[in-house]
Amino acid sequence: MIRCPDCGAEIDVDEDEVEEGEILSCPECESELEVTQTHPVHVNPISDDLDDEEDEESDDEVEEEDDEEEDDLDEDEEEEDEE
Repeated sequence: MIRCPDCGAEIDVDEDEVEEGEILSCPECESELEVTQTHPVHVNPISDDLDDEEDEESDDEVEEEDDEEEDDLDEDEEEEDEE
């Protein structure tokens, strides 16, 4: 018997029937869990964190591009003021 790391629900797992790398699903919160150890069974949640991190990186890149565009606009305005 193991507990879901996300919601704490008990998951009935037989140590002899699971393999490392196997994906289990929590019956309560439906989180996908990867078996990382078999004796005793240990699981880690498989989440969209990787996708979220990629999205955050993409957002950061967009913010940097926006900052660069703002800098360019500021420079253009300064040049117009000087004329």
